[in-house]
Amino acid sequence: MEMEKPKTLDKQLANQPTEVRFCKKCVVSNQRPRTAFNEAGVCSACQYAEHKNTIINWDERERQLRELLNKHRSKDGSFDVIVPASGGKDSALVAHQLKHKYGMHPLTVTWVPFLYTDIGWQNYQNFVKAGFDNILANPDGQLHRKLARVAFELKGDHWEPFTFGQKAYPFQMAVKFNIPLIFYGENGEVEYGGSMKNADQPFESPADWEELYFKGAGVDKLVSEGLQMGIFLPAEIMLKSFALYKAPPMAEVEKLGLQMHWWSYYHKWVPQENFYYAAKHVGFIGNPDGRSESTYSKYASLDDKTDGFHWYLGYIKFGLGRASRDAQMEIRSGHITREEAVALVRRYDHEFPQKYFKEFLEYLDISEEHFWQVGDSYRPPHLWEKVGGEWKLKHIVS
Repeated sequence: MEMEKPKTLDKQLANQPTEVRFCKKCVVSNQRPRTAFNEAGVCSACQYAEHKNTIINWDERERQLRELLNKHRSKDGSFDVIVPASGGKDSALVAHQLKHKYGMHPLTVTWVPFLYTDIGWQNYQNFVKAGFDNILANPDGQLHRKLARVAFELKGDHWEPFTFGQKAYPFQMAVKFNIPLIFYGENGEVEYGGSMKNADQPFESPADWEELYFKGAGVDKLVSEGLQMGIFLPAEIMLKSFALYKAPPMAEVEKLGLQMHWWSYYHKWVPQENFYYAAKHVGFIGNPDGRSESTYSKYASLDDKTDGFHWYLGYIKFGLGRASRDAQMEIRSGHITREEAVALVRRYDHEFPQKYFKEFLEYLDISEEHFWQVGDSYRPPHLWEKVGGEWKLKHIVS
């Protein structure tokens, strides 16, 4: 029996403009949450890209980085920095440079994907074999699947439990091992479009997570709603059942003086160059299919069989898919023109990620009919209309 879907917990959706505008420089629209446009019609991420290329003094940022690392570098080889690492191109670059260019002793930590792809697992293994200590975190499989199911129902995105762990677990390991420094890759809000709140500083606080990454509702709210929906059983909801999905108490964070920093604050962030670096130094391998579904790229987000549905559901909610995201960054990096990006978006953005669809449905324990019932319920009427019984996007970049 299908459940009635309660009101969405994705608080971003209430702030979607009903008049769609596309950036004059890239292919993002004002439907991307927290993305602002200036009077010239240029999005915040493109404005930041211009700032990176013309204003930021990267030599000074390098000096700041070395000063920071000099304060934390151990003299006896003990771990001195935590690096959240999947074995993907970005985390591989960060960990490798910290170790080999700056003489740090990173402990890498990995929050596992929902369902590893073969290439994702191979890249993870290649990364560890390239010379890195690593802790692999596997949360309770039953609770994780149920949490993903609730997130799919209530946020239109099963991906939330991965985001929770990806943010919280490195902080937990930092506290456990008494390591007051964490290095992530990029500040996605400024690089891809979003809040400029932390654009001029190298770090953020866990206090920012719910607004910027959790769509306005954290794990406790999902668990509470999941219990009411009958997805979670009362016996599963204990005080510490979901501890891995939460940051340590702020008192412990502050006592340790723990900070996370973005590599992209100190070094210009260019994903394609990260790919070449990771391929050369840690044996990173691109998608053996030649490209990932819904895009033209072969090197981004390869780890998880369910990843394509995170992007496709975003396409449903915001009219912006996986190709849009890749093309936006390629324009800002100077690799393709806007005209080329428009052609790529129109060719690939709408493509459904069919390859792992059956496994995705089995993982969430839902039918194909229910997938579309929930997915279609998240289509904003200002973005979608039915034509001849099929959904059509009203506004496509041109």
